[in-house]
Amino acid sequence: MIWNTNKECMSREQMRELQGKRLQKLVTYVYHNVPFYRSRMQEMDLSPDDIRTIDDIVKLPFTTKQDLRDNYPYGLQAAPPSEIVRVHASSGTTGNPTIVGYTRRDLSIWSEVMSRCLSAYGVTRDDTFSVSYGYGLFTGGLGAHYGVENLGATVIPASTGNTEKHVRLIRDLHITGIACTPSYALYLAEVVEKMGIKKEELGLRIGAFGAEPWTENMRQEIQERLGLKGYNIYGLSEIMGPGVSYECQEQHGSHINEDHFFPEIIDPETLEPLPYGKTGELVFTTLTKEGMPLLRYRTKDLTSLMDGECPCGRTNVRMTPIMGRSDDMLIIRGINVFPSQVESVILGMKEFEPQYLLVVDRVNNLDTLQVQVEVRKDFFTDDMGAMLNLKKTLSDKLKSVLSISADVKLMEPNSIVRSQGKSKRVWDKRVLV
Repeated sequence: MIWNTNKECMSREQMRELQGKRLQKLVTYVYHNVPFYRSRMQEMDLSPDDIRTIDDIVKLPFTTKQDLRDNYPYGLQAAPPSEIVRVHASSGTTGNPTIVGYTRRDLSIWSEVMSRCLSAYGVTRDDTFSVSYGYGLFTGGLGAHYGVENLGATVIPASTGNTEKHVRLIRDLHITGIACTPSYALYLAEVVEKMGIKKEELGLRIGAFGAEPWTENMRQEIQERLGLKGYNIYGLSEIMGPGVSYECQEQHGSHINEDHFFPEIIDPETLEPLPYGKTGELVFTTLTKEGMPLLRYRTKDLTSLMDGECPCGRTNVRMTPIMGRSDDMLIIRGINVFPSQVESVILGMKEFEPQYLLVVDRVNNLDTLQVQVEVRKDFFTDDMGAMLNLKKTLSDKLKSVLSISADVKLMEPNSIVRSQGKSKRVWDKRVLV
């Protein structure tokens, strides 16, 4: 089902014309209402009149997370305080949080784009949907919540925690859909199995998973253990929250709501734009946001863009799965390593649970990488020879993918701490030195 055919199936010419008009209006708006952007544009000898089409976006300055922190709390807010009806903040743990204000129109647009996402997954008014992202300053919970309500389905604001009670609610209330992080979905599956409940008793059919990178192998694991079809949802609090892009039932790239969020891919080193199909850093401009609009915001997420009409009928540009973050990328002995690469190898082996931790250290001026991974109960044994063979098999596969050697440490079942929110997959001890 397509929620908004006019916008999701618009021709490329119509979309670019709409984006150009909205960009012109946006630039004039921030120039007159945000001193930060006015100063940046004046330094570049730019005026709003210089922006006439969407192609002119490359003339505009970039915005970074540091810019938001430097202007904490409300320095980048464009709307007057009297028009801000809600405030969210990023889930970051270092420095000032990024404070994002929303006008009533912003919230209406957010509900609209979330309804597009849910419709693409096959959610209808007849579904009951559990929102298991955190409620509060994090955008996930409330963003998904109002999208479900706007679509007309029943929402269960479960949030996180008390997972056994949540499982009983899923069964007893005939909940058909769930929105949460992929790592929480796996934890939920573990609890279901420990409670002796069969996945068929739950009746789940749709999962909206996001807020952290996940692999295709992880998707298959979740789908098999919970008996649902899992879809990617993407967003970030600085831009709006969940609903910036979404998979359809084709599951071949995530459609970007580009009438509201204009995407670019840039080389993170040179900052030069990259063409469709090339992997680089994702950049967004919020074309319609009133509270805190952003020009060319550098997300640090690494992906590529796909053009062409999708078999589902939508024409919006799609983005490939996030392969990592340019600022979270590990450089180990000169090699670029992404946690998603390690995860893909681990989930491709039936002997392991999807629970792992990368420990990076520096010993005698040499970087080291240890991969701690949990062995499934059925494969964990006192047979030292069997465990050594399993360790060697994983080590060899990791080396072929990463191009560096990793010290594999096999962990007992249930020994790695579970996450009910964003998972912590990397411990880089080098930054503590």
